[in-house]
Amino acid sequence: MERAAKKDAVEALNEVFKTTSVAVVAHYSGLTVAQMQKLRMQMKQAGASVKVSKNRLAKIALEGTDVVAIGSLLKGPTVIATSNDPVTAPKVAIEFAKANEKFVILGGSMGKTVLDVNGVKALASLPSLDELRGKLVGLLVAPATKIAQLSTAPAAKLARVVQAYASKSEAA
Repeated sequence: MERAAKKDAVEALNEVFKTTSVAVVAHYSGLTVAQMQKLRMQMKQAGASVKVSKNRLAKIALEGTDVVAIGSLLKGPTVIATSNDPVTAPKVAIEFAKANEKFVILGGSMGKTVLDVNGVKALASLPSLDELRGKLVGLLVAPATKIAQLSTAPAAKLARVVQAYASKSEAA
């Protein structure tokens, strides 16, 4: 790799690390090209990205970013998964690791917080941002529905009582 290409790669990685909220580091040794393409596709569909780069260049790119703590994990053939949503990259990485035993998660970083494997698994078990928004909207709408039901219930009961008297008087 030429010096200019290395500089461009470091700058691109640095920009990715500055804009991401979570990074997951894993070993990918032994995965086939098709498996790596599947991982990239799954990450892209979920809104995350996967980067494979030289560890030395990645460590240089980490300087001055919030996820600088993952530098110690960059040993051997590593892949770095990043996403803006703190749940997306860990969730896809954990699911992929379950299906492919050669994909080994080493740890990660969420902002300045260093995560071990259990921390990444804990993040993966959380609901996504969209799921949380849906639950919040459901909670906000529920009281309004209850109020509407309560306000119409007395009128419905009164209508049933009047109908019962009307039926009774017609029968008699």
